[in-house]
Amino acid sequence: MQRFIEALATIEVGEDATRLFHGRGGYYPGCEHLCLDWFAPVLLLTSFTPLDAAELAECQQAITARWQTIQPNRSLNLVYQYRSGGETFSQVLAGEVPDPHVVTENGAQFQVHLLRGQNHGLFLDMANGREWVRAHARHKKVLNLFAYTCGFSVAALQGGADEVVNMDMSKGALAIGKQNHLLNGFSAGARFLGHDIFKSWGKLRKLGPYDIVVADPPSNQKGSFVATKDYVRLIRHLPELLAENAEVLLCLNAPELDTQFLRQQVEDAAPALEYLERLPNPAAFVDVSEEKSLKVLRYRLKA
Repeated sequence: MQRFIEALATIEVGEDATRLFHGRGGYYPGCEHLCLDWFAPVLLLTSFTPLDAAELAECQQAITARWQTIQPNRSLNLVYQYRSGGETFSQVLAGEVPDPHVVTENGAQFQVHLLRGQNHGLFLDMANGREWVRAHARHKKVLNLFAYTCGFSVAALQGGADEVVNMDMSKGALAIGKQNHLLNGFSAGARFLGHDIFKSWGKLRKLGPYDIVVADPPSNQKGSFVATKDYVRLIRHLPELLAENAEVLLCLNAPELDTQFLRQQVEDAAPALEYLERLPNPAAFVDVSEEKSLKVLRYRLKA
């Protein structure tokens, strides 16, 4: 806990949502269970092991002290969340959480929900992926698979994409995605398809071909997608969806699966895709083992 308290002395908050402390990266021995995120105007403290009352009070006291130093004229809003397996316990420790709660990232606005389970509406570690799409989407047709709340779609339209097709099994997530588009002034230019991707290849082909495809599936979600058996099924269909010189971002957030796992899947199932690079993760998500962190691999359809 002491390393966490020491690290708090260096944190600052700006306007954009970001991670402030990434204990899971392993750079703070003894604090691997702790993370601190900034979803303005709320700080979110997450623990992956239970904190007893004394530990939680110590964390809250340290966070409060730092907040009073960096933001002496603003009230502290602090949420604590404990995660174990599929269960989540959330508690407002100080202040309040706005409703609706809208945060910003690189000029875009997104609705988030800190008190509704583990997924808050915006995955902060994917910020560089969204920025890449924003920078490369001009006059492109984009396919956003496992779209969730459509952060990649908003980024693509900000970057001048002609059209985005979003597909996800969760109609609830897509409904938030539609709201995110409206928040950013996009009332047209995007489709939202609440379908099972593995039953929708024909529809996707008809709506294509695509210049950019983003696939950001869950790594292990029973009934939806399990990377070890389903990623190859996805990769096998990608070439038939792609326009000439199209690019693909394949995302994998499974600590137990390394970059080579995904590269081998592509080599075996879609040799027409040429590996270009792995996008770096945001600096806040630095990890002692990069292979355990988020992997975003960029490919291009070979000429």
